[in-house]
Amino acid sequence: MKFTEMPYQRPDTDAVIREIQDLTARLKNAQSYEEAKSVFLEYEEKSKAVDTTITLSYIRHSIDTRDEFYKEENDFWDEVTPEMEEYEQEWIKTLVDSPFRKDFEEEYGDLLFVNAEIARKTFSPEIVEDLQKENELVSKYDELIASAQVPFEGGVYTLSQLEPFQVDPDDDRRLAAWKAEGQWYKEHQPELDRIYDELVKLRDAMGRKLGYDGYTQLGYYRMERNCYDKEDVEKFRAAVQKYLVPVADSIMREQAKRIGKSYPLSYADAALSFRSGNPRPAGTAEDILAQGQKFYDALSPETGEFFRTMREDGLMDVLSTEGKQAGGYCTNIELYERPFIFANFNGTQGDVEVVTHEAGHAFAYWMNRKRIPTEYADPSAEACEVHSMSMEFFGWRNAEGFFGPDARKFMYSHLADAITFIPYGTMVDHFQHIVYEHPELTPKERHAEWKRLMGIYQPWLKLDGDIPFYGDGERWQSQLHIYDYPFYYIDYCLAQTVALEFWAMIRKDEKEAWKRYMAYTEQGGSRTFVDLLLNAGLTTPFDEACLREVCETATKWLAEFDLTGIE
Repeated sequence: MKFTEMPYQRPDTDAVIREIQDLTARLKNAQSYEEAKSVFLEYEEKSKAVDTTITLSYIRHSIDTRDEFYKEENDFWDEVTPEMEEYEQEWIKTLVDSPFRKDFEEEYGDLLFVNAEIARKTFSPEIVEDLQKENELVSKYDELIASAQVPFEGGVYTLSQLEPFQVDPDDDRRLAAWKAEGQWYKEHQPELDRIYDELVKLRDAMGRKLGYDGYTQLGYYRMERNCYDKEDVEKFRAAVQKYLVPVADSIMREQAKRIGKSYPLSYADAALSFRSGNPRPAGTAEDILAQGQKFYDALSPETGEFFRTMREDGLMDVLSTEGKQAGGYCTNIELYERPFIFANFNGTQGDVEVVTHEAGHAFAYWMNRKRIPTEYADPSAEACEVHSMSMEFFGWRNAEGFFGPDARKFMYSHLADAITFIPYGTMVDHFQHIVYEHPELTPKERHAEWKRLMGIYQPWLKLDGDIPFYGDGERWQSQLHIYDYPFYYIDYCLAQTVALEFWAMIRKDEKEAWKRYMAYTEQGGSRTFVDLLLNAGLTTPFDEACLREVCETATKWLAEFDLTGIE
């Protein structure tokens, strides 16, 4: 079924709640495992139907946040889903306490119950109103960013549409674009401060109501951290400072020389990888998707079939349009066993990375779309990001098709960006730990903490106030995840470390690398992040040697890469 043909109808939520209550009672009263399993499978199907309705509403709202119908539906689900959570939690409790738990574990594995135990720690009826308010604030942030109209060179642009100007090789034009965007953020900073201040205090209060010392532990549970904790993340951060930051700093020093700028770099100059301009995709959006099909057809029969289905069934919305939510994502339409990719193509390198990154997520779901329980179709967030970030590196095999004469530029900048990203992403995580450990901080004090961390993780960027917002060290407010998905961002850093493992494997033996990738992907979400890696013969990023080795390999490759003829 094509995406446009998938029907949306708001269900009778009272009836949905009664169904959950009925299923919970039947599970509690089951006299045999076969009876309990039958109820469990029925719950799975009904949950898929409701989740699909919510997902369709979210996708269509994010495609056009001005659409009044889907805005109302999005607001409706923001309010209703926390109310339904109480009844879903009772189902989880009944499943965990079932006398047939061992039978379920034998058939489906114990991770179902590990995750269920974690889910029980994230909710109490006492926080329903708080969850509703949180949803409302997150939607306000998303809609504010989507509504941006930035005047520039006689035109008006959304934030996504402005991005090509921010990497323009002309210094004056590039700087002007950064100033224009920074000015928009500066003008809306009071609202950005207010929304985040309310979110922090609200989340802190939720954590305390659930018996935690603030939000951090609750945040980890909400992210379904099932095989590592805060101390493991702290060790990873220390390794990033020790190994990654010096390498990233050397990359940025070389970039400064290459583009003829002084070090440290302004945000506008840090955005320019080459004096002649950053790599640009060859052709239109449709050309990029056609090259994506060529890449996936050559990669494997499974990837070829998958991407063809995505294109034929309209399961990708990639053009940047007015009113569209910023950024990109992949989500699952479970009832139809189809993934969906949302993006904002704007003629930059990122367009190609959508076709590999978001499609990496989508392919992983495609391979596991028939799993039972449904939650095993996807692993936890950091494990999901391995699918996407690693697929980006497999995309190098089609670099010339995607980028034409800019293929060498792309490969160099892609690897360099992967290295320099990890310190930034780790800084985002570090910042959030500080914020939620000190919810009393004022907006001004939060900005000061971000500036301090920049000196640790991004010493190559200068803060001179020349560019509003960015030059003032306030860039964190443009990072959607900080508002919408607290503690998510370290997942990208852990995954990028594993993706660099795959990159090194690809350089040695691409067939073996793909075999390992499939071994990792085919497990779906049936194992924890660490177990998924170990089962596929990969090293965990919590092993300091992993970070050290990928740094050494990448540094050597970048130093030896032939940039002859590229200005």
